[in-house]
Amino acid sequence: MSPVIPSHSRVVIIGGGIIGCSVAYHLTKLGWKDVVLLEQGQLSCGTTWHAAGLVGQLRSQESMTKLIRYSTQLYSELEAETGLGTGWKQCGSLSVARTAERMTQLRRTAAVARAYGVDCEVISPAQAGELWPVMRTDDLLGAVWLPGDGKANPTDLTQALARGARSRGAVIAQDTKITAIHTRDGRATGVSWRNKAGDEGRIEAEIVVNCAGQWARQVGQMCGVTVPLHSAEHYYIVTERIAGVHPDLPVMRDPDGFIYFKEEVGGLVMGGFEPNAKPWGMQGIPEPFEFQLLPDDWDQFEILMENALIRVPALESAQVKQFYNGPESFTPDNNFILGEAPELRNFYVGAGFNSMGIASAGGAGMALAEWIVAGDPTMDLWPVDIRRFAGFNGNQSWLHDRVRETLGLHYAMPWPNRELDTARPFRRSPLYAHLHAAGANFGSKMGWERPNFFAPAGQSPEIRYSFGQQNWLPWSGAEHRACREAVALFDMSSFSKYIVKGADAEAVLQYVMSNDVAVPPGQTVYTAMLNDRGTYESDLTVTRLAHDQYLLVTGSAQTTRDFNYIERLIPADKRCAIVDVTGQYAVLAVMGPRSRELLQSVSRTDFSNQAFPFGTSKEIDLGYATVRATRLTYVGELGWELYVPVEFAVGVHDTLHEAGKRFGLVNAGYYAIESLRIEKGYRAWSRELTTDIHPFEAGLSFACKLNTDIPFRGREALLKLRAAGGAAQVRRRVAVVTLDGASEAMLWGGEAILRTAPDGTVRPAGFVTSAAFGHTLGCPVGMGLLARADGPADAAWIEGGKYHVDLAGELLPARIHLRAPYDPASERTKA
Repeated sequence: MSPVIPSHSRVVIIGGGIIGCSVAYHLTKLGWKDVVLLEQGQLSCGTTWHAAGLVGQLRSQESMTKLIRYSTQLYSELEAETGLGTGWKQCGSLSVARTAERMTQLRRTAAVARAYGVDCEVISPAQAGELWPVMRTDDLLGAVWLPGDGKANPTDLTQALARGARSRGAVIAQDTKITAIHTRDGRATGVSWRNKAGDEGRIEAEIVVNCAGQWARQVGQMCGVTVPLHSAEHYYIVTERIAGVHPDLPVMRDPDGFIYFKEEVGGLVMGGFEPNAKPWGMQGIPEPFEFQLLPDDWDQFEILMENALIRVPALESAQVKQFYNGPESFTPDNNFILGEAPELRNFYVGAGFNSMGIASAGGAGMALAEWIVAGDPTMDLWPVDIRRFAGFNGNQSWLHDRVRETLGLHYAMPWPNRELDTARPFRRSPLYAHLHAAGANFGSKMGWERPNFFAPAGQSPEIRYSFGQQNWLPWSGAEHRACREAVALFDMSSFSKYIVKGADAEAVLQYVMSNDVAVPPGQTVYTAMLNDRGTYESDLTVTRLAHDQYLLVTGSAQTTRDFNYIERLIPADKRCAIVDVTGQYAVLAVMGPRSRELLQSVSRTDFSNQAFPFGTSKEIDLGYATVRATRLTYVGELGWELYVPVEFAVGVHDTLHEAGKRFGLVNAGYYAIESLRIEKGYRAWSRELTTDIHPFEAGLSFACKLNTDIPFRGREALLKLRAAGGAAQVRRRVAVVTLDGASEAMLWGGEAILRTAPDGTVRPAGFVTSAAFGHTLGCPVGMGLLARADGPADAAWIEGGKYHVDLAGELLPARIHLRAPYDPASERTKA
């Protein structure tokens, strides 16, 4: 019998695939019994039912790896709890390498796994063949073996999660479609529904959760929420029995061939992720679309089949029992989408799982349920946070072209600093054409085209990818040295920029920001935004423009996130508003020891240290233009950031370049910024600063007004930490790591840091969070998070160990620095 659908519920979940059922399961497990889930067809009938069911633990970010590891634990226990089988089998997984580059990547994978605590072993082709006897191995260079990985039955898992949710009070109604989402005063307030029997109703709700899978984009459109995903065709075949295939056969991935295999009833499931995908559903998804597949497309599948025959010759004579062509939804960056929509309070999204929904659903459902209950993420979810996108990412033409590429990223070589090629160029600064003509290679962040580096005349501005030192390194090195020795010009127009204005602006920002922003107009403050746990939501600069007006500048990727975070914390009764002015101003950073001379030559403003000290911001004349100059630096040198109205940007650029000839001015890109800032030990959001890190661990407690009685968000948590010893007692610490003398090596981030104790014991001590080649130091340099399990990670413990970095299996001696190895007293920035 169909359940009675109530007229009121605390939570309504839209979609009964595995993620919707996981959210319902975890909400009820957290004690929220008033939960309704509505599915337009039958549970798992959309894209869940035809998923391959692979569960691989390791991801490139520690937090994402934790989510998958939670999934494996949950799936192993769910049958005992609910009485329903899940098909979970911890059979382990193999990934094999055909090329030297892939073998390097697998060795790097093993090093990351050790840093994250995942059991992983590099093995030989012969050992791989013993684990997977039906595989050809004579063309392989090696493999990695992860014994904790496994597989599960997607439909059975979904039913088990649903039963677990029902047993704790959730109502799950099938054959019930959402017809409207109701809102009031910027909040979701409920839904209207109609079932296949013709009944209709409305549910008033505090929370609405969009877990509608490939329909999530159109569900979001019903209430003005952007959910950037697009369907693409996804293929696999199932064979009849094959000799040598047994139930305990591990999952096997051959990423060089774009393919994977798993055992099923004595045969093989073989599928993959072709490099050029086939988007689907451009005219919308037909209705109904339940337990349906698309027509076979052997031409599109051909590249996968050819590679499968190379890896498993027995497929030549095996009978294909079924060809599956099931659409799945893919996002612009190949990470799923989680969190509260920035456009609408109390409307949450869990969608876009990029063919990784079975592996991710357990952990993602847990994380989203905790977010709903707590009102904020309870761990670092930035890689999947819906706020990493903006409204323009929902453009269907752009999504269509981007999804052609993102499906194939699953098994594409994950080169360091790999850039996506499709649907570009996208957002362009007013200087784009000038920088392109000057030989810029462009990267992309939040859609902005940003110069990575500049190629010399006669050289092509392209990246030749490798895991070693890439072709652009000497060119970026020249930019780095010019900034250290003369002057460099950086286009930082992609910075996110907001104006906060109103009579209560100071009072609002005093609560939102950790540092004291009650400064005179013309003063700039570096500060953090924290949550109630005292961990980082962002770090940014705040410039007071007037008694009732501030300019806030934050990272390019955080435009939506930081705006949403601040806007939510502005009380309704306060006279204060925030406006995004990112696109109204170009930002040109003039950095280096000769920056003062250059600016003085084109302006009547006095740039002396006495007249224009560090942290000062004022309007200046520059040639014919009037711009705002702020004396700051993110590269560790004397310099100014120029905030230029876009209509003046080209003129200011030309004026600076013409005058800069006699001062050695060069164009410089973001790769140089990275090497410069890491040498100086400057932290970066999403790497050293996350929602899992607090200021005492980051070494930035100086940017918190703890010695005042001014309340701010996170203050109580920080006071407790300080009372417990503060920085002296933290068990994790951000530090700089150098590979002194290793001038031919290259760090990229993610590498494990190993510590040898005085007694000779060697243990993982952390991992590299950011990395570059330090051209001033003459060696690879990184920043890392060091952790100690049995006590504080204090200076004595750090200095009492010897360190190595695991670089694709090679252990290189490393040195840990608690102060910046370059200009630790910051004498150059304040000269």
